[in-house]
Amino acid sequence: MGRPCIETLRTSSSSSSPPAVTTTSTSVTETVNGEHDFRISGYSLSKGIGIGKYVASDTFMVGGYSWAIYFYPDGKSLEDNATYVSLFIALASEGSDVRALFELTLLDQSGRERHKVHSHFGRALESGPYTLKYRGSMWGYKRFFKRSALETSDYLKDDCLQVHCCVGVVKSHTKGPKTYSIHVPPSDIGQHFGQLLECGKGTDISFEVKGEAFPAHKLVLAARSPVFRAQLFGPMKDQSSRCIEVEDIEPPVFKALLHFMYWDSLPDMEELTGLNTKWASTLMSQHLLAAADRYGLDRLQLLCEANLCQDVAINTVATTLALAEQHHCLRLKAVCLKFVAMPENLRAVMQTDGFDYLRESCPHVLTELLEYVARINEHSPAISKRLNEVIPDALDVHGRRVKQRL
Repeated sequence: MGRPCIETLRTSSSSSSPPAVTTTSTSVTETVNGEHDFRISGYSLSKGIGIGKYVASDTFMVGGYSWAIYFYPDGKSLEDNATYVSLFIALASEGSDVRALFELTLLDQSGRERHKVHSHFGRALESGPYTLKYRGSMWGYKRFFKRSALETSDYLKDDCLQVHCCVGVVKSHTKGPKTYSIHVPPSDIGQHFGQLLECGKGTDISFEVKGEAFPAHKLVLAARSPVFRAQLFGPMKDQSSRCIEVEDIEPPVFKALLHFMYWDSLPDMEELTGLNTKWASTLMSQHLLAAADRYGLDRLQLLCEANLCQDVAINTVATTLALAEQHHCLRLKAVCLKFVAMPENLRAVMQTDGFDYLRESCPHVLTELLEYVARINEHSPAISKRLNEVIPDALDVHGRRVKQRL
């Protein structure tokens, strides 16, 4: 009788193994950048401090490390015999093998922007970023500038030097695959509140602006504006009044104001005014900025400032400058002053009605304008003469009338 035969079925491993899964990761090396301005006042008094001795900036943080700028009035090396000044950036906190890029700039104070720049940024580095081994390690130049040349240059003004420093600390990290990805839509709370304004449901207050009524919700207005909060819920509120008359604001401007308070965005100015000119848009932004300041809407004021900065033009810049002064918009004011003081703009701006309004409403601003003109047009006496003809007198910072000199 024969032995039973058992057959075994074998399956190839290649047909049963799951498909290979490929994952990816990326190593990212980049710089964390920071800047510091160092003003060296009383340069002549620092001379003679001694070779190898320095004056230092305050420390500043970049990339998790403290840094400082060291200036050597008599130089860092004995062999140079105080012929050069030295300038260095130093690691001022504990650290080892800190890799970084540096930039040292000695600023030209004549306004011609002929700065003396030594920089790692924006160029190929044969040996890579500079490595600082320990606290106190430095990067810079022992012979940064010949002292005799520095003292007769435009880098030194009123016995002061200005140094700008940029540090870029090298950091590396690895990006791996995300285990999940869920799309989160942006906030739509503004849309919900905006629809509440449009449908008019639940309104409990109305504003009358030159015969036009604007219904609204007290709680929304109080939440958005400290002025409305005091007016509607403060100790001086009128319990019985459901209608408030608003003066000194045009209906389209008040409508735009309400639009922002509900939608948290600016309305379509062209649709609101029925005009598609830049002048109309600028005029609307000017009025809306004043309304924003009146009701304490800081973000709206900044939005209007940003729009006016982009739309600075010959025929509107003077009124915008007056507005910036009246409502303490310092950045907008600086943009306008710089624009007006340019030689190619000055004469044309001075011939506008807005310039007459500026001269009458904010005469002290003209003093600042004269200073801008003096800086920008040092070699253009014709421009300065023209401005003095139109502004023979102005007020100084104390309100005294003075004769302008350029």
